[in-house]
Amino acid sequence: MSDKIKLLETFKNEYPNRDYFIEHEAPEFTSVCPKTGQPDFAVIILEYIPDELCIELKSYKLYLQSFRNDGIYYESVTNKILDDLVEVCKPRYMKVTAEFNSRGGISSVIEAEYEDENYFFDDYDEE
Repeated sequence: MSDKIKLLETFKNEYPNRDYFIEHEAPEFTSVCPKTGQPDFAVIILEYIPDELCIELKSYKLYLQSFRNDGIYYESVTNKILDDLVEVCKPRYMKVTAEFNSRGGISSVIEAEYEDENYFFDDYDEE
């Protein structure tokens, strides 16, 4: 599982002097429940404010697809994705939201956030 990070690529942010949000939505994420072996389906929403680097989308897609046969809990996969993305692109701010489909009458939403301690992030008002 540690080799997955090698799939991720970045490119230079041409506007590092400006704070701006990037949001990517991946509606076809699949992993496997480690307890039952059943497939888990989710929408993965990545939101971030880049610093010097941005995530290259084709590599991000291949990275997410690499979880297809992995037995991993919702909480673990969400935090793993965040940790790997933060490591490769070192953003000012990043949030990964995993909206897992309902199974057995229960749906789950897992959110994991990172904020660079050297960067002051003031929550933007959502109206």
